[in-house]
Formats: sequence, C-alpha cells, structure tokens
Amino acid sequence: MSEKDLEARLDELETRLAFQDDLINTLSEQVARQELELRELWDAKQLLHKQLKEVSPSNIKREEEETPPPHY
Repeated sequence: MSEKDLEARLDELETRLAFQDDLINTLSEQVARQELELRELWDAKQLLHKQLKEVSPSNIKREEEETPPPHY
C-alpha cells in the first residue's frame, strides 16, 4: 500500500469514528430522555392507581368489618 492509500484509509476511519461518536452521543441523550419519561409515566401510573382505589374501594371487607355468620 502506498502512503496515499494509507492516508485515505486513515481519513475514512477518522470520519467513521466521528460519525459513530456523534451517534453514540445522540443515542445516549435519547436514552436519558426516555428514562425521564418512563419515571414520569411510572409516577402518573402510581397516582392513577391511588386515585382509582380511593374512588372505587374494594367490595371485600376486612375480617374485622365482617358480620359474624348466623348461629342456627
């Protein structure tokens, strides 16, 4: 290989590396944004679950709230 060929290969590798670095940074930022969105969605889910429990309590009574069975 000539020196010119080696320089061309080196330039190509440097260009690829620059694009890969940019892509990695972009993907890292996207993952960070998605993590924040997931946390927000999780918090919203927890809040909705709590609100649903308050609006629609269970029909099953706790043991101490149950009336005793009739005695025959």
